[in-house]
Amino acid sequence: MAILFAGCRKTDFVTPQPPVAVDELKIASTVGIKLQSPFVTSEVAMNVKLETAGTATIKIFDISNRVVSKEIVDVKVGDNILKVYTSALPTSAYRIALYDVNGNLLGITDFNKL
Repeated sequence: MAILFAGCRKTDFVTPQPPVAVDELKIASTVGIKLQSPFVTSEVAMNVKLETAGTATIKIFDISNRVVSKEIVDVKVGDNILKVYTSALPTSAYRIALYDVNGNLLGITDFNKL
């Protein structure tokens, strides 16, 4: 699975992972997004935490703030450990953001694709 450069189309760059407690992925607040590492090669684990179950949108933005990938994921209340695949992205800095079903920004973080 790889990220496709399709600004507004759904792509499969995130896959659910088993609910494993990973210390690096703990989020203290009730909602948010956290990557296992800010330095990524081909994939990275991510936690998205929400107060309500349903769907959420995850977008990756390039350095000029253009959406380079977008995916809608089904989430449960609390921690959702996912895997993000970045092998199709060129080496650069990126921002990954989490939005609720109404388009409200719930969390954002940066990463560097090596």
